[in-house]
Amino acid sequence: MKTIKFLSIRKFTTIMSIVLILASTFSLMSKGLNLGIDFTGGIQIEISFENAPNIENVRSNLGSGGYDDAIVQNSGSSQDLMVRIPPRDGITNKKVGEDVIGMLQASDNSVTLKSSEYISAQVGEELTEQGGLAMIFALIMIMIYIVFRFQWKFSIGAVLALIHDVMITLGIFSFFQLTFDLSVLAAILAVVGYSLNDTIVIYDRIRENFRSMRTAETLNILNSAITQTIKRTIITSSTTLLVLLSLFVFGGSSLEGFSIALIVGVLIGTYSSIFVASTSIFYLDISTTDLIPVKREEVDDGMP
Repeated sequence: MKTIKFLSIRKFTTIMSIVLILASTFSLMSKGLNLGIDFTGGIQIEISFENAPNIENVRSNLGSGGYDDAIVQNSGSSQDLMVRIPPRDGITNKKVGEDVIGMLQASDNSVTLKSSEYISAQVGEELTEQGGLAMIFALIMIMIYIVFRFQWKFSIGAVLALIHDVMITLGIFSFFQLTFDLSVLAAILAVVGYSLNDTIVIYDRIRENFRSMRTAETLNILNSAITQTIKRTIITSSTTLLVLLSLFVFGGSSLEGFSIALIVGVLIGTYSSIFVASTSIFYLDISTTDLIPVKREEVDDGMP
């Protein structure tokens, strides 16, 4: 198989990645994330219908009544719905629950209020802190794992690729002000695992090639490793994207943010495995001596 010179455009991809990360950072600092009520707090209402309702009609009815920012999703069964509404100044959660029931009782499908409770913003702050700590802990453990399995230069490349993926995904959510809730946070953590798996496959082949192509130049070894794994990368990414696109199209608005985060993450993760992780270890001057231990020569001093 002819070796494709992927890293011949490394300068362009490096500049592009830096620009995207800087743009993401600027958007996060200026606009911030459009946090959902999982993080900001709000009112959570559980309602039950006699017959399975049309969720889009429920959203439309709530929107016409002034609750166009309500999040509606199934809860347990097709007859039960959970409605989440951002906090309203001067209105109690009981009043909001009564308003919601009043709007939805206009139809022939009778509805009852099961519960109405206020989610404190303090809970959201704790979730934000714990989510950030989870991300940092994951990156540290990944770095330690790569050091033991490969070599410290590989660990730096892998972590840089993961930071690259997370920052750009967050930047897209910030720039377009897409709702960032717990499902999106879970998707980003899943992206970390997906991207790492892709990176390790390439790193494993790079290590093998360094041992079998000892006289070749580093750039040729890296290009050869990426070429040998590119079919696997394309097939894995394509099948994953097919599932995620189906989830985005048919999953409804409750899974929209989750599917968008995964779609963006898979695309960016595939790119970073090739052009960030591999380019990073090239810039760190990876060589055969880093992967093959030097044998110590025994000196014969004539002693028995």
